[in-house]
Amino acid sequence: MNIAILSGKGGTGKTLLSVNLSYLAENSVYVDCDVEEPNGLLYYKIDNLEQESVLTKIPVINNDLCDGCRICSDFCKFNALAFIKGKIKVYNDLCHSCGGCKLVCPQKAITEIDNAIGVIKSGQYEDTFVLSGELKVGEESGVPIINRLLEESSKLNKTVFIDSPPGNGCTVMESISNADYCILVAEPSIFGLHNLNMVYNLATVFKKKIGLVINKTTGDPIINNYAKEKGLKILTEIPMDFELGKLNSEGEIVSKIPKYKELFFNILETVFKEVN
Repeated sequence: MNIAILSGKGGTGKTLLSVNLSYLAENSVYVDCDVEEPNGLLYYKIDNLEQESVLTKIPVINNDLCDGCRICSDFCKFNALAFIKGKIKVYNDLCHSCGGCKLVCPQKAITEIDNAIGVIKSGQYEDTFVLSGELKVGEESGVPIINRLLEESSKLNKTVFIDSPPGNGCTVMESISNADYCILVAEPSIFGLHNLNMVYNLATVFKKKIGLVINKTTGDPIINNYAKEKGLKILTEIPMDFELGKLNSEGEIVSKIPKYKELFFNILETVFKEVN
């Protein structure tokens, strides 16, 4: 079972939910797919993490073999290849590592080399296996890292909790592609409503089962009204709680504390019923 936690922006409580739900679930996997700013390991403090580089392929042109036919540059829909001053130039930042240019080159003038775009870190925290991806600064896309994270988590045959990137871009789409259930997290404000609508529309396009957690509730009904309008199930409302906020900011897993354990356990129980 794969459960993805989404929010339209950072700071709404996505990691709070992901960490505490995965901690309470038996025999689970926490996957931090927010590869540009991963912070799950601030909570899952693990010594002796294993680390593995994530590699993609980028093309290299042999100018002694290249006859300037431009078949490769015409083929590339990402404009990563251009014919300039009689030679093919490669723009690595635009390359999507599809390998197509190498396949279509009639002169066999294109080879590929490895390009390290980031790392995957992994380790065990009590009953939870933790996977975290980190994109190298300057790299354009974290999708290959997310693919690897999800591939590794699928091998473990456990309940997987996916801490998705914020927003509704390509990395978010990839992170929820195989999710059985999406938990949307939103704050009760006009901005929170806008961001909730983004991820709601995305999850709907992907035809996912959806539940909503309203975080930092203040009594403003703006998100409740939206949920009612859309027929969106509210899993729980987390109050604006100073102690919870302080513990969370210090990287504590708050579901270890009895007064908060029931809150997150009830969410977990409801989601499991919804999926099954």
